[in-house]
Amino acid sequence: MGPGWATALGPRVDVPALLALRSQLNERLNDERWTRWREGSALTNGLQTGPIAIEDGWVTVAKPDAVSASDEARLDAALKAFLPWKKGPYSLWGRRIDTEWRSNLKWQRVLPFVGPLEGAVVADIGSHNGYFMYFIKALGAAHVIGFEPMPINVFNHRLLQNLSPTPEINVELFGVEHIDLFPESFDTIFCMGILYHHTDPVGLLRKMRIALKPKGRIIIDCQGIPGEDSMSLTPTGRYAGATGVWFLPTLLCLQNWIKRAGFSQQKAFYSEPLTSVEQRATPWADVKSLSDFLDPHDPGRTIEGHPAPYRHYLMIKI
Repeated sequence: MGPGWATALGPRVDVPALLALRSQLNERLNDERWTRWREGSALTNGLQTGPIAIEDGWVTVAKPDAVSASDEARLDAALKAFLPWKKGPYSLWGRRIDTEWRSNLKWQRVLPFVGPLEGAVVADIGSHNGYFMYFIKALGAAHVIGFEPMPINVFNHRLLQNLSPTPEINVELFGVEHIDLFPESFDTIFCMGILYHHTDPVGLLRKMRIALKPKGRIIIDCQGIPGEDSMSLTPTGRYAGATGVWFLPTLLCLQNWIKRAGFSQQKAFYSEPLTSVEQRATPWADVKSLSDFLDPHDPGRTIEGHPAPYRHYLMIKI
């Protein structure tokens, strides 16, 4: 039996082929490289409690009225297996997991531009552990599919599902490169923090256009650089300490990518520097973070000498 979302896709989707790909990708979850996180998520088997709630930006699972010390210890061990926690925040049985990224701030920015989601089929590309998917489901979405190629994050989401099963939400090992296998399937696509990590951002936008229903919309957040001209930065190596960064556009450059990908409507609604208010180290993410990778004498530049990161947000339609 396939996942619930398999019956909610567009008529042009080759569902058997898609489910075969899903099974093939899921074989990666058995690799010994992921043992720590597979076993960590399994520690929460049988710890099912009540429904997930959203409280002031915290995705929350309340502590049961009666819980054993052994169950408390199991949860603590499971949560520690996923250190550092990158995306959140979460409150799980009273444990306040203040993550490196305050993803609630991003949600506050995009919410006015999301549009109606009641009964919608939604894709969250680069969904990580599923944080945003709970907000999307709370707005009435019927199915939310997370495209997340990293097994660690899939297991992190399984931990959350064990605590509070939410069948409308599924984090799958699909990557953004698979989005065109879902033609005309999504009312809304969230693509946040993805484009600059890929060598063909315009091609990915075209693939997303294929997957969008005719009246659908895409919410984009892309890391970039400041500037009035249409240009992008391609670092020769690391950027703000990070690898895998290929194209960092100005807002105008990103808007031109969107036009070249075939979208006729777009609205930019935020373009500001990334700050340590949004990304910083915490007890649950004891890592080097943004402030460690900016020039201490010039916070407008990275330690490599590049312009410091901006975040550009847009809502686009076909």
